[in-house]
Amino acid sequence: MTDVKPQSIEKLRHVSVATLATALYKRGLRNQAIQDVRPLSQKGRNMVGPAFTLRYMPAREDRNTLAEFRNPEHPQRQAVEQCPPGAVLVMDSRKDARAASAGDILITRLMVRGCEGVVTDGGFRDAMTIADLEIHAYHNRPSSPTNLTLNEAIEINGPIGCGDAPVFPGDIVVGDGDSVIIIPAHLADEIADEATEMTAYEDFVVEQVKGGQPIIGLYPATQEENLERFAAWRKDNGR
Repeated sequence: MTDVKPQSIEKLRHVSVATLATALYKRGLRNQAIQDVRPLSQKGRNMVGPAFTLRYMPAREDRNTLAEFRNPEHPQRQAVEQCPPGAVLVMDSRKDARAASAGDILITRLMVRGCEGVVTDGGFRDAMTIADLEIHAYHNRPSSPTNLTLNEAIEINGPIGCGDAPVFPGDIVVGDGDSVIIIPAHLADEIADEATEMTAYEDFVVEQVKGGQPIIGLYPATQEENLERFAAWRKDNGR
């Protein structure tokens, strides 16, 4: 697993998923955004942490009765207890929100253990209760039936697909008010630096556009005068 600098984690808390998607696209990575997930509630800052994964597969009826939850080795329960503090539990629920990936009790346990967040391409039961928790949580939509009706938790912390995005354990997961994106761990430091620079320029652009300046030559910066104005703006604003 690639070590990511703490400074990079902090930088990623202040950039948008949209900006990160552009930085990844420059490197040929087109499918890192998790599709069809959204935050249950806004937390005032980005979710950022290494991925710890859980994979579901189609349930077979003789293997997935309610008695399975009495099994102390059940992968769903073990994933909740093993996900490291600061990490994001990412669940491959087969893009199927007809059955819940988890509910408020398990998500509360993740929160109490110090986990950064939880993401599923399925749904959560008790969604309104989860929305009120301090932990970041993203899903497709609320779903009440237990996961046992459709899905079997089968593998902890292996490579998964979540909402069509490839996720490897240790990849850096970033979620904002819109969506979630996966940054390959070995790229996280350089992406954090580049996205921070991009964000500074975008903030400058927004200020200029609100002041009446046209987009042509400003965004993207194809006129040298705009780069000169940006340099002065950065100095004035400590950016």
